[in-house]
Amino acid sequence: MKKLLVTGLTGFVGGHLQALLATTEVGSWQVLAPKPYNLLDSASLDAWLQEECPDAVVHLAGQTFVPEAFRDPQRTLQINLLGTLNLLQALKRRGFCGTFLYVSSGDVYGQVEEKDLPISECLAPRPRNPYAVSKVAAELLCQQWSYSEPWRIVIARPFNHIGPGQSESFVIPSMARQLIRVRQGLQPAQLEVGDVDVTRDFLDVRDVLQAYLGLLEHGRNGEIYNVCSGVEWRVRDLIMQMAGLTGVEVELVQDASRLRLSEQRRVVGCSNKLQKETGWKPGVSITKTLQSVLSEWEARELKNV
Repeated sequence: MKKLLVTGLTGFVGGHLQALLATTEVGSWQVLAPKPYNLLDSASLDAWLQEECPDAVVHLAGQTFVPEAFRDPQRTLQINLLGTLNLLQALKRRGFCGTFLYVSSGDVYGQVEEKDLPISECLAPRPRNPYAVSKVAAELLCQQWSYSEPWRIVIARPFNHIGPGQSESFVIPSMARQLIRVRQGLQPAQLEVGDVDVTRDFLDVRDVLQAYLGLLEHGRNGEIYNVCSGVEWRVRDLIMQMAGLTGVEVELVQDASRLRLSEQRRVVGCSNKLQKETGWKPGVSITKTLQSVLSEWEARELKNV
């Protein structure tokens, strides 16, 4: 079995990846046991790599919450850019020569005119928040290393992805939790929301992981790949679909604290490049995804009763 090092293994996506690779259907990768590390502490990265050198790396770890990036842009850049550099240097010191998958974000495209939808990899990034800036910078760093090192470095740009286990600081799990609480009589039939009339390209986290595994096998060195559904969803419509699944009627009340600066009104991506080069296609319906998120929050709330 090939050895896979995953940063951010304890996070939302990392947890799903660990569960996926534990199944018999995806048995070609052995995840290296996580150890305490800090992307800003090179010695801790060296210690993690001391015993075993991986065949491939999936770099998931980072500061991913946009409001936090506005609050502390310096730390966001330190973690997402300098942390990536520290990881690359630690791997080089260890003699790594495999595949490095850098997980960036579709947020790097920033303000996109409607004529440029759906968004393809050919569109130049125009980041509109410090998080997206940090991701573009780290992408360029990885591309530079792909030219100068004998590795295969691939960059993924996932758009919005959702599923069980995601923090309620994100819109879909936040709405799911509130809907479950309404159904259980724990809060009034009102949901506190941000701007729900924007559209986004949502993809189930399980489909995202299948795309990452495909890129580990087939992604080309130095290339960037959108990971997205190609379907545009209005956030309001998804909330009302979840309300229907829970069997409750609710009123949406805008909470100013949930509004984001520099909000893009419409987002839908194009994953033709990914599909053509890896054979990947999304397989989980949005209804199944929403139901799985609701079921998880129902179980969580029952534990708290």
